[in-house]
Amino acid sequence: MSLTLKIILGMILGFITGSVINFFSLNNNFYINTYFIEGIFEIIGSIFISSLKLMVVPLVFFSLSTGVASFDKEKKISLIAFKTLLLYLFTTALAISLGLIIAIFVSPGSGLDLVTLTQFNAPEAPSLKSVIIDIFPTNPVQAMAEGKMLQIIVFSIFFGIALRLTKDINKNLFEIMTNITNVIMKMVFILINFAPIGVFCLLASLFAIQGFDVLGNLAEYFFLVIFVLLIHGLVVYPSLLYFFTRINPYWFFGKLRPLMIFAFSTSSSNATMPVTLKTVTEDIGVDKKIASFTIPLGATINMDGTAIMQGVATVFIANAYNIDLSTLDYLMVILTATLASIGTAGVPGVGLIMLAMVLSQVGLPTEGIALILGVDRILDMLRTVVNVTGDSTVSTIVASSEKAFNNNK
Repeated sequence: MSLTLKIILGMILGFITGSVINFFSLNNNFYINTYFIEGIFEIIGSIFISSLKLMVVPLVFFSLSTGVASFDKEKKISLIAFKTLLLYLFTTALAISLGLIIAIFVSPGSGLDLVTLTQFNAPEAPSLKSVIIDIFPTNPVQAMAEGKMLQIIVFSIFFGIALRLTKDINKNLFEIMTNITNVIMKMVFILINFAPIGVFCLLASLFAIQGFDVLGNLAEYFFLVIFVLLIHGLVVYPSLLYFFTRINPYWFFGKLRPLMIFAFSTSSSNATMPVTLKTVTEDIGVDKKIASFTIPLGATINMDGTAIMQGVATVFIANAYNIDLSTLDYLMVILTATLASIGTAGVPGVGLIMLAMVLSQVGLPTEGIALILGVDRILDMLRTVVNVTGDSTVSTIVASSEKAFNNNK
């Protein structure tokens, strides 16, 4: 049995196991809850996610530094960075626009009385000044210890440029760092072999606790977000891919299928980043020099799935509170969410902070966020699939434009 089938089997068995436990209220049983849900399932699932996150910081630093250092001296890194950033911002703006347009047409949340909701205290959004300053690290070791991805990316690029300029006299250092990158990728491959077990435990624990009762009145919002995520993932990305590269989207998604399943299970773009990097380089054929730059950056700032949720949630909350939004308000939502995808990257609770910023910008009550929190955990899994698909699509487009794509693969 292939690894992909094993992961799918683990996902299905985890879903069934968790759903059965929840349906028969076995999660209220002391022994099942203590020894299985909070015991075996949570422990193994947490260890699996922690092991993946363990790979992220060293992988970003070594792969990004060696990737930048590998570029030919006549190749303009700034142009590659500009293309990548522009594409990520474009797809994010497109995602939230799509979410808004479809939500306005469907009008979810109309007729609901949410005045009596419990107050939700949204995390405070960082100011633009602090965001810009915080991108540049004062202590790279501390940034790595705290997992501040934008700071790590900036330092890695700076280190890579310096290594590139001195590569003639630092060949040994470059070779050592390349070898370390290969070792880390081998560690990732070892971890992936344990993915079916980790996926089973993560989903069994999630559905044993949440079940499907959490949907309730949010079914319309829940399924609308899923619908828009599917449109963006299965229509927008393939269209962009074919327009820029003429690559067959069916082949592309066939290569991405294991990554999508993996992303769905972990619900974390950062945790999935090592697998994303491996998939786009080894299976799709993107040059490591390009992928080592585009994938870490995408995992940090590309939030198309979150942007879609914000678009639908904004319309949902506005309808629920009977607040009319103007065309200018909707344009402000698009602008705020697009810029916030960079500004709030790496901030804990980033999705909620971005949504709070969007709601505040157009005068909607932030306590409306409390309404959608119940189903957000399940939607987060699907959002992550869209995010990693976007990372892979942009990486392929940039690589194709730079003639750094292996057509044989």
